[in-house]
Amino acid sequence: MPSTARENLAHQAAPPVEDLSVHQDSLPATARDRPFALLLLITGVIGWLASGALVLEKLEVLKDPNHVTVCDVNPFVSCGAVMQTPQSSVFGFPNMFIGIVAFAVIITTAMGILAGAKFSRGYWLGLQAGVTLGFAFVVWLWSQALYVIHVLCPFCMVVWAAMIPLFVWVTIRNVTTGVIKAPPAVVKVLSGYGWIIVALLYVAVIATIFFSFIHLFVASSA
Repeated sequence: MPSTARENLAHQAAPPVEDLSVHQDSLPATARDRPFALLLLITGVIGWLASGALVLEKLEVLKDPNHVTVCDVNPFVSCGAVMQTPQSSVFGFPNMFIGIVAFAVIITTAMGILAGAKFSRGYWLGLQAGVTLGFAFVVWLWSQALYVIHVLCPFCMVVWAAMIPLFVWVTIRNVTTGVIKAPPAVVKVLSGYGWIIVALLYVAVIATIFFSFIHLFVASSA
């Protein structure tokens, strides 16, 4: 009896955590623990490094307004030019500081999964909210760069490239594990076409960049 009582108490005291061990094999390959953690780690490190490079360049620009950043290629491809716009400090401070913090969370989550940690449903919902807001913010910045500023920032584009698979696969993981409830048809589509969705988003970004700057391509070919 005492042993049973202690077991019941331990069971009640344990916080609810994600338990994917039963159906790991039923998940898409990239949504399983180790591949998913590696995806988070790779995209997190790439996004963090790009954000870090932007922070360093921004500090140099603040010290010297005439500083030429390492990604100032021409008037249409220039991190320095984008840094001078209001869109680069939407919340009153440089956007890249958001990236430093946000991608650090992604890296920490990846290392936790690789170490065997299990996270609660609330954590995954919070992560989903974070990557969704981040993706929406990146889409807005992308639209501003192409259709308002008319200047591309190479380091910013690296962040865009990292956010696409990050958002898609966090969403797929949450839907296929039941963290986010969805109709079976939606689960099936997301399970089977994750990388196709990522590829289509990449193609869409490349196409919009091409058509927004087509005058440069036409001029160079002429």
